[in-house]
Amino acid sequence: MTASSDKTRVLTGITTTGTPHLGNYVGAIKPAIAASQDPSVQSYYFLADLHALIKCQDPRRVEASRLEIAATWLALGLDTDNAIFYRQSDIPEIPELTWMLSCVCAKGLMNRAHAYKAAVAENEEAGNQDPDRGITMGLFGYPVLMAADILMFNAHRVPVGRDQIQHIEMARDMAGRFNHLYKGQYFAQPEAVVDERVQVLNGLDGRKMSKSYENTIPLFVSEKKLLKLVRKIKTNSLEPGEPKDPDTCTLFQIYSAFATAEETAAMRSEYEAGIGWGEAKNRVFEYLNAHLREPRERYQALLEDPGHIEAVLRQGADRARSEAAPFMDRLRHAVGLGRFV
Repeated sequence: MTASSDKTRVLTGITTTGTPHLGNYVGAIKPAIAASQDPSVQSYYFLADLHALIKCQDPRRVEASRLEIAATWLALGLDTDNAIFYRQSDIPEIPELTWMLSCVCAKGLMNRAHAYKAAVAENEEAGNQDPDRGITMGLFGYPVLMAADILMFNAHRVPVGRDQIQHIEMARDMAGRFNHLYKGQYFAQPEAVVDERVQVLNGLDGRKMSKSYENTIPLFVSEKKLLKLVRKIKTNSLEPGEPKDPDTCTLFQIYSAFATAEETAAMRSEYEAGIGWGEAKNRVFEYLNAHLREPRERYQALLEDPGHIEAVLRQGADRARSEAAPFMDRLRHAVGLGRFV
């Protein structure tokens, strides 16, 4: 099954450096899977395993994360008949395009990349004489790889957080520069899509749920572990019977991210009536556990059958390369690297 050229093309990458958690599900996975089932959209979802090498040099972690993330998306209902689901590293045309784009991308543009500037600032604050200490070319140039991911499939829309908008602007800059230099409309101008409705979940300590804070609730932990983690969620010292503010409570936020509007309203009333924290945590656990039980079982079955996951990803790579390979042939001719005959 090939991609339709008349559909809106939406592309999302998933970095393979950790285990998916509740925040990932609410913020990215759930809306993306819903989009994968929309017949008017051609979705591209890829495991960004080349990107993972920038920040993680632990091969076992990268390998395990690739498997866990693929199993997670499949267990939660990703429609791989409609969406194209592939590993970035299975598409050799992407690093080739990265090099072509590197050759038209101004170094000054990369100097302004947020991640690079933050790393330089950290070195300067630490008093390092070399502002580039510890900064690899992978970190410096990864916006070019991200641009190649997007431009390879001429994605129209790229869902991102606000902190990623700059990368889409950079991709647009590279696309325009390439089109100008080689006198053709090879690349479309991608648009960043920031959905303000997408919720950012807090973690166990009340800060944003993030692997870097080690405050996450992994999506498919066992029932016993899930209960233990929910009970660790930070709350205040208000006693049972005292009214509580749901709008400042991580427990309520997590519950409402999964519950219906009616269920959320009922829980809000319980807070106003002074529900005890122990009871509230039990309710949240029971609701999450019921919601995740079936996908957890599918996830475990998929982990035990890596051959099936491999087959799905290879099929996705074949579909992706059916577009990437002829497009790269066109780009090679554009830059003077085409075959003689």
